[in-house]
Amino acid sequence: MTAEAIETGPRTGDSSASAGAGDRPLRIALLTYKGNPFCGGQGVYVRHLGRELARLGHSVEVIGAQPYPVLDEGVPLTELPSLDLYRQPDPFRTPKWGEYRDWVDLAEVATMWTGGFPEPLTFSLRARRHLLARRGEFDVVHDNQTLGYGLLGDLGAPLVTTIHHPITVDRRLDLAAATSRRRRASIRRWYAFTRMQKRVARKLDTVLTVSGSSRAEIVEDLGVPADRISVVHI
Repeated sequence: MTAEAIETGPRTGDSSASAGAGDRPLRIALLTYKGNPFCGGQGVYVRHLGRELARLGHSVEVIGAQPYPVLDEGVPLTELPSLDLYRQPDPFRTPKWGEYRDWVDLAEVATMWTGGFPEPLTFSLRARRHLLARRGEFDVVHDNQTLGYGLLGDLGAPLVTTIHHPITVDRRLDLAAATSRRRRASIRRWYAFTRMQKRVARKLDTVLTVSGSSRAEIVEDLGVPADRISVVHI
Protein backbone atom coordinates (compact mmCIF):
# COMPACT_ATOMS: atom_id res chain seq x y z
CA MET A 1 0.00 0.00 0.00
CA THR A 2 1.40 3.42 -0.95
CA ALA A 3 1.40 6.46 1.29
CA GLU A 4 -1.15 8.09 -1.05
CA ALA A 5 -3.48 5.12 -0.66
CA ILE A 6 -3.20 5.30 3.09
CA GLU A 7 -3.91 9.03 3.14
CA THR A 8 -7.13 8.58 1.14
CA GLY A 9 -8.18 5.25 2.61
CA PRO A 10 -9.90 4.18 5.84
CA ARG A 11 -8.41 5.64 9.01
CA THR A 12 -10.43 3.87 11.69
CA GLY A 13 -10.02 0.21 12.53
CA ASP A 14 -7.59 -0.39 9.65
CA SER A 15 -4.61 -2.24 11.14
CA SER A 16 -2.66 -1.90 7.88
CA ALA A 17 -2.98 1.88 7.68
CA SER A 18 0.58 2.68 8.71
CA ALA A 19 3.89 1.24 9.68
CA GLY A 20 3.14 2.03 13.30
CA ALA A 21 -0.18 0.18 13.46
CA GLY A 22 0.82 -3.00 15.22
CA ASP A 23 4.40 -3.07 13.94
CA ARG A 24 7.25 -0.75 14.79
CA PRO A 25 8.81 1.19 11.90
CA LEU A 26 11.70 -0.60 10.24
CA ARG A 27 15.24 0.60 9.61
CA ILE A 28 15.79 -0.30 5.95
CA ALA A 29 19.01 -0.37 3.95
CA LEU A 30 18.00 -0.06 0.29
CA LEU A 31 20.81 -1.17 -2.03
CA THR A 32 21.29 -0.18 -5.65
CA TYR A 33 24.46 -0.90 -7.61
CA LYS A 34 23.37 1.72 -10.17
CA GLY A 35 21.05 4.63 -9.53
CA ASN A 36 20.80 6.49 -12.81
CA PRO A 37 17.82 8.83 -12.32
CA PHE A 38 17.15 9.25 -16.05
CA CYS A 39 17.37 5.84 -17.73
CA GLY A 40 17.45 2.13 -16.96
CA GLY A 41 14.76 2.21 -14.28
CA GLN A 42 16.85 1.32 -11.23
CA GLY A 43 17.25 4.87 -9.97
CA VAL A 44 13.59 5.61 -10.62
CA TYR A 45 12.46 2.53 -8.68
CA VAL A 46 14.76 3.21 -5.74
CA ARG A 47 13.70 6.87 -5.52
CA HIS A 48 9.97 6.13 -5.45
CA LEU A 49 10.21 3.05 -3.24
CA GLY A 50 12.42 4.88 -0.74
CA ARG A 51 10.06 7.87 -0.64
CA GLU A 52 6.95 5.75 -0.09
CA LEU A 53 8.56 3.59 2.61
CA ALA A 54 9.65 6.77 4.40
CA ARG A 55 6.15 8.23 4.15
CA LEU A 56 4.81 5.06 5.74
CA GLY A 57 6.99 5.83 8.74
CA HIS A 58 10.03 3.65 8.09
CA SER A 59 13.61 4.84 8.26
CA VAL A 60 15.14 4.32 4.81
CA GLU A 61 18.77 4.76 3.81
CA VAL A 62 19.78 4.20 0.20
CA ILE A 63 23.24 2.73 -0.23
CA GLY A 64 24.36 3.02 -3.83
CA ALA A 65 27.11 3.43 -6.39
CA GLN A 66 27.53 5.66 -9.42
CA PRO A 67 25.56 7.00 -11.10
CA TYR A 68 23.97 7.99 -7.81
CA PRO A 69 20.18 8.22 -7.58
CA VAL A 70 18.30 11.45 -7.01
CA LEU A 71 16.30 10.97 -3.80
CA ASP A 72 13.47 12.82 -2.13
CA GLU A 73 13.71 14.72 1.12
CA GLY A 74 13.91 12.45 4.15
CA VAL A 75 15.72 9.62 2.35
CA PRO A 76 19.49 9.88 2.84
CA LEU A 77 22.04 8.50 0.40
CA THR A 78 25.20 6.72 1.49
CA GLU A 79 27.66 6.71 -1.38
CA LEU A 80 29.51 3.45 -1.87
CA PRO A 81 31.67 4.44 -4.84
CA SER A 82 32.91 2.15 -7.54
CA LEU A 83 35.60 3.17 -10.00
CA ASP A 84 32.78 4.42 -12.25
CA LEU A 85 34.26 2.75 -15.31
CA TYR A 86 31.29 3.47 -17.59
CA ARG A 87 30.86 7.15 -16.84
CA GLN A 88 30.41 9.77 -19.53
CA PRO A 89 32.25 11.15 -21.44
CA ASP A 90 34.96 8.50 -20.98
CA PRO A 91 33.32 5.04 -20.69
CA PHE A 92 35.57 1.98 -20.40
CA ARG A 93 38.28 4.22 -18.98
CA THR A 94 41.47 3.00 -17.32
CA PRO A 95 41.73 4.52 -13.83
CA LYS A 96 44.86 6.27 -12.66
CA TRP A 97 46.96 4.31 -10.18
CA GLY A 98 46.00 6.60 -7.30
CA GLU A 99 42.32 5.67 -7.72
CA TYR A 100 42.80 2.06 -6.67
CA ARG A 101 41.88 1.41 -3.04
CA ASP A 102 41.85 -2.36 -2.63
CA TRP A 103 41.59 -5.73 -4.35
CA VAL A 104 37.91 -5.17 -5.21
CA ASP A 105 38.91 -2.22 -7.38
CA LEU A 106 41.51 -4.37 -9.11
CA ALA A 107 38.90 -7.06 -9.76
CA GLU A 108 36.54 -4.45 -11.17
CA VAL A 109 39.09 -3.20 -13.69
CA ALA A 110 40.32 -6.68 -14.62
CA THR A 111 36.77 -7.81 -15.38
CA MET A 112 36.15 -4.78 -17.59
CA TRP A 113 39.47 -5.22 -19.41
CA THR A 114 38.49 -8.81 -20.28
CA GLY A 115 35.07 -7.82 -21.63
CA GLY A 116 32.91 -8.58 -18.60
CA PHE A 117 30.52 -6.45 -16.55
CA PRO A 118 31.84 -6.27 -12.97
CA GLU A 119 29.45 -3.99 -11.09
CA PRO A 120 26.95 -6.48 -9.59
CA LEU A 121 29.77 -8.50 -8.04
CA THR A 122 32.01 -5.65 -6.93
CA PHE A 123 29.13 -3.60 -5.49
CA SER A 124 27.91 -6.63 -3.54
CA LEU A 125 31.38 -7.09 -2.02
CA ARG A 126 31.59 -3.42 -1.00
CA ALA A 127 28.02 -3.50 0.34
CA ARG A 128 28.78 -6.58 2.43
CA ARG A 129 31.80 -4.90 3.99
CA HIS A 130 29.78 -1.75 4.69
CA LEU A 131 26.79 -3.55 6.20
CA LEU A 132 28.89 -5.74 8.47
CA ALA A 133 30.71 -2.66 9.76
CA ARG A 134 27.29 -1.24 10.69
CA ARG A 135 25.83 -4.41 12.18
CA GLY A 136 22.75 -3.68 14.27
CA GLU A 137 21.82 -0.44 12.49
CA PHE A 138 19.27 -2.01 10.10
CA ASP A 139 16.30 -4.33 10.51
CA VAL A 140 16.21 -5.42 6.87
CA VAL A 141 18.40 -5.10 3.77
CA HIS A 142 16.47 -4.64 0.51
CA ASP A 143 18.60 -5.30 -2.57
CA ASN A 144 17.53 -3.94 -5.93
CA GLN A 145 18.62 -6.76 -8.27
CA THR A 146 22.34 -6.75 -7.50
CA LEU A 147 22.29 -10.51 -6.88
CA GLY A 148 26.01 -10.60 -6.13
CA TYR A 149 27.93 -13.19 -4.14
CA GLY A 150 28.71 -10.62 -1.45
CA LEU A 151 25.06 -10.56 -0.40
CA LEU A 152 24.93 -14.23 0.55
CA GLY A 153 25.30 -15.31 4.17
CA ASP A 154 25.18 -13.10 7.24
CA LEU A 155 24.73 -9.38 6.51
CA GLY A 156 23.71 -8.39 10.02
CA ALA A 157 20.02 -8.22 8.96
CA PRO A 158 17.60 -10.28 6.84
CA LEU A 159 17.79 -9.81 3.08
CA VAL A 160 14.97 -9.35 0.60
CA THR A 161 15.68 -8.80 -3.12
CA THR A 162 13.66 -7.25 -5.91
CA ILE A 163 14.21 -8.90 -9.29
CA HIS A 164 12.49 -6.85 -11.97
CA HIS A 165 13.18 -9.50 -14.61
CA PRO A 166 16.02 -11.95 -15.20
CA ILE A 167 18.89 -10.42 -17.20
CA THR A 168 19.25 -13.87 -18.74
CA VAL A 169 16.32 -12.83 -20.94
CA ASP A 170 18.35 -9.88 -22.29
CA ARG A 171 21.29 -12.22 -22.86
CA ARG A 172 19.14 -14.63 -24.86
CA LEU A 173 17.69 -11.86 -27.04
CA ASP A 174 21.12 -10.33 -27.70
CA LEU A 175 22.56 -13.71 -28.69
CA ALA A 176 19.63 -14.34 -31.04
CA ALA A 177 20.28 -11.00 -32.75
CA ALA A 178 24.06 -11.47 -33.06
CA THR A 179 25.30 -11.83 -36.64
CA SER A 180 28.80 -13.20 -36.10
CA ARG A 181 30.69 -15.69 -33.95
CA ARG A 182 32.86 -12.90 -32.57
CA ARG A 183 29.80 -10.90 -31.54
CA ARG A 184 28.26 -13.93 -29.81
CA ALA A 185 31.50 -14.52 -27.89
CA SER A 186 31.53 -10.89 -26.78
CA ILE A 187 27.91 -11.10 -25.61
CA ARG A 188 28.56 -14.28 -23.63
CA ARG A 189 31.50 -12.64 -21.87
CA TRP A 190 29.60 -9.44 -21.09
CA TYR A 191 26.70 -11.36 -19.59
CA ALA A 192 28.92 -13.74 -17.61
CA PHE A 193 27.64 -12.12 -14.40
CA THR A 194 24.23 -13.69 -15.03
CA ARG A 195 25.63 -17.06 -13.94
CA MET A 196 26.37 -15.51 -10.56
CA GLN A 197 22.93 -13.92 -10.39
CA LYS A 198 21.29 -17.23 -11.16
CA ARG A 199 23.22 -18.99 -8.37
CA VAL A 200 22.51 -16.23 -5.87
CA ALA A 201 18.80 -16.01 -6.72
CA ARG A 202 18.35 -19.72 -6.03
CA LYS A 203 19.78 -19.29 -2.52
CA LEU A 204 17.50 -16.41 -1.50
CA ASP A 205 14.68 -16.99 0.97
CA THR A 206 12.58 -14.07 -0.25
CA VAL A 207 12.28 -12.54 -3.72
CA LEU A 208 9.99 -9.71 -4.78
CA THR A 209 9.07 -8.98 -8.38
CA VAL A 210 6.84 -6.51 -10.15
CA SER A 211 4.49 -8.59 -12.33
CA GLY A 212 3.14 -12.04 -12.93
CA SER A 213 5.10 -12.38 -16.17
CA SER A 214 8.34 -11.49 -14.38
CA ARG A 215 7.52 -14.07 -11.72
CA ALA A 216 7.11 -16.74 -14.39
CA GLU A 217 10.43 -15.76 -16.01
CA ILE A 218 12.24 -15.88 -12.65
CA VAL A 219 10.94 -19.39 -12.05
CA GLU A 220 11.83 -20.56 -15.56
CA ASP A 221 15.14 -18.76 -16.13
CA LEU A 222 16.62 -18.56 -12.65
CA GLY A 223 15.13 -21.67 -11.09
CA VAL A 224 13.75 -19.89 -8.04
CA PRO A 225 10.87 -21.87 -6.49
CA ALA A 226 7.55 -20.11 -7.09
CA ASP A 227 6.63 -20.15 -3.40
CA ARG A 228 9.59 -17.90 -2.60
CA ILE A 229 8.47 -15.14 -4.97
CA SER A 230 5.93 -12.44 -4.12
CA VAL A 231 4.53 -10.03 -6.70
CA VAL A 232 4.40 -6.40 -5.55
CA HIS A 233 3.19 -4.28 -8.44
CA ILE A 234 4.84 -0.95 -9.18
